[in-house]
Formats: sequence, structure tokens, C-alpha cells
Amino acid sequence: MNNFPLAYLVNQYPKTSHSFIRREIVELERQGFSVLRLALRGADQALADPADDAERARTRYVLASLRSGAALLAALLRMLAARPAKLLAAAALALKMSRRGARPLPIHLVYLAEACRIVPWLEQAGVHHLHAHFGTNAAEVAMLAARLGGPPYSFTVHGPEEFEQAGALHLADKVARAAFVVAVSSFGRSQLYRLLPQALWPKVHVVHCGLDQSFQDAPRAAPPAPACIVCVGRLCAQKAQLLLLEVLAQLRREGFHLELVLAGDGEMRPAIEARVAQLGLQEKVRITGWLSGEQVRAHILAAAALVLPSFAEGLPVAIMEAMALRRPVLSTYIAGIPELLRHGEHGWLFPAGDADALAQALRAFLATPQATREAMGRAARRRVLARHTIATEVAKLARCFRAVHPTRIGPRGKP
Repeated sequence: MNNFPLAYLVNQYPKTSHSFIRREIVELERQGFSVLRLALRGADQALADPADDAERARTRYVLASLRSGAALLAALLRMLAARPAKLLAAAALALKMSRRGARPLPIHLVYLAEACRIVPWLEQAGVHHLHAHFGTNAAEVAMLAARLGGPPYSFTVHGPEEFEQAGALHLADKVARAAFVVAVSSFGRSQLYRLLPQALWPKVHVVHCGLDQSFQDAPRAAPPAPACIVCVGRLCAQKAQLLLLEVLAQLRREGFHLELVLAGDGEMRPAIEARVAQLGLQEKVRITGWLSGEQVRAHILAAAALVLPSFAEGLPVAIMEAMALRRPVLSTYIAGIPELLRHGEHGWLFPAGDADALAQALRAFLATPQATREAMGRAARRRVLARHTIATEVAKLARCFRAVHPTRIGPRGKP
């Protein structure tokens, strides 16, 4: 019987681009924990993956309907009546977070009301520890909940947004008050070290995102001829799909025949579609929209390589998935990517924002014999399985929980 209930708090859950959070939760449960899923919003979003649909049914939402505003106000008033001193302290903390913050004070007061709403849920479920993903609003709500008398909290920082807005998000304050914090790469840890006094460095732990079991178990499939590449990710500025289109058009003018699948969706889809038309690439570029995990796997297997020319990143799960499927990867020398992907061994690395370097990497890929590309793919799979197996990475996270609550939990969730 489990004796250590956890709660996970995410701004939006489930979400197609956040399947790594679902995998982490499911693996924690497999390792003996029970996990209460909490999300601030996202109850009515369309989902591509049946596994995410199942998760939505298990998730409790703070902002689930138009009546949520009244529910937040009622939660605030109940907290005022029950714990006036703690509410005053939490309100002072919310005020501090608003100073030179990314959001104005009224938004931080909403975060306070959200914390007031989830604290009774946590107590009713007997939750001993609250873990948030991303160092943005979910981490602040978790921090305010702890100030209201809720359980200790921790959170995972992914980047790049948290590092770009570290001051406005008061990221150092959130870490200082947390039981511990997780970075998904050594690069992420280094960025947290920059913000923190050295005395707080031991709070920061590296836990990689883990691969879905289906990618780990995938049978070998020989890559096709290098006529098709895939770019998996949200269609957004930081993923640099527009730069990729410019390079693809340049290679086409040089006589190279290369097809591109953009596997994903996002806010920049209209701009990307317009640029595809302007460059005359309609027959060479296809945008899939949001995909299930199974569909992503199929698109990677149908391609000869993954290309991800990002301007900013944490450590992309898409790179891990392609490597697990024995596909070489072309990506940029940024953030945590070079920690995993080695140039010339698993694919090609090039400077971010350098169209000429991206073009040269693609030419090198096209000129590489298939036997060499297959050898790269095999080496890539060995590398990623050694560093991103879900059971191993979640076991690291479990040890962090045990260290905070040594009297409540033993190995695999047992006293």
C-alpha cells in the first residue's frame, strides 16, 4: 500500500507538447507513488493522443469553467476565515512576486486565489509533497500554497523561457523557498547556478526527461534514402522553422531534392504556410498538425533524419525520440543539445541562426552513405538509452522526494 501521495501541478495539462510530464507521472506510479494531477487550465483543449485524453479524466482543474472566478473568490474567503495570518503572509509574498515581475499585481493575486483553492484539495488527498513543472505560474502557485500551510514543494525548470525571464519570474526566490529544484540538463543547472548563491547549489538536481517506452522498445527499421527529413516541434519562433524553409529553398536552387515534414502545430503556422507558398515549396513541405506519440514515431521512422535548427531550447524530447529510433539528427550548438548529441557521431551540430552552416550540414547529410547514416543511428540509440531511460530518470526524482521526506517514504514508496 502506498504511503506517500504526491501532487503534480502544471499550468496546462495534459498537453500534446508536454507528453514528457505524463510519462514522468505514469512512471512514478509504476515505481510505487500515487500522484494527484492538478492543472490550472486546459480542461477543454483538443488533444491528439488517446493517452492524454485518459489523463484529462484523471486531472483536477483550478479553472475548469466560467464559474471558476466565483470559486476562486470563495476559496480566498474561506482561507481568510480559517488562516488569516497565513493568508496575510502569502499575500505579502504575492506582492513581492509582482514587483518588477512579468505580470501585474492583479495576476499574482489570482495566483494566490488559485493556491487557496488547491490547498484544501491537497489536504483532503493527504498529499505530502507538491511538484510543479516549469518555473512560471505553476511554481508560484505551489510556493504560495506552501506559504498557506500546504506541503513542501519542488519544481522542474526546462528553459528557455524561464532563463530568459529569470528576474521577472523571481526564479531565484522560488528556488530558495523550494525543497529542491530539477533541471533537465547540465546546461539548465548551470543557468540556475548563475542565479543562486553557492550555498543553494545543492538544491539543484539534474533529471533528464525520459523516453516513452514505445520509443525504447521500437524494433529496428532501416532508414529510407535521404529524400525526406522531419522537424518535430511546436511551430514557433524559437524552433526556427522559417530559417529551415529558407535553407530548403536554397538547396532546391542548387539542385538538391529534399522533402520536409513539419510535424506539429502552433502559433506560427499561418506565417510558415505563407512562406512555403512564397518560396514555391508547396510540393516539398508538409505540415501535419498536432500528432499522437504513435504518429510522431511513424513520421520519424519514415524520414532519413530529424532536423531541429532551434534558436533556443532546453533539451528537446524530439531529439531523444529520433535517436532512440536510430535516426541521425541535425541540430544546433545550444543549451543541453550538445550534452546528448555528438557532432559526427550521432549527426551534425551547427551554430544557431547560421543559414550557411545549416545548409552545409544538410549537404553533408545528403552526401553521407546510407551505411554510415545507419551506423550513426545505432550509436545515437545507444547514447540516448544510456542517458534518458524513463525508469532510471524517474528513480533519480524519487530519491529527491525521499530525501525531503525520509520518515514518510522508503524505497519504491514503502515505509
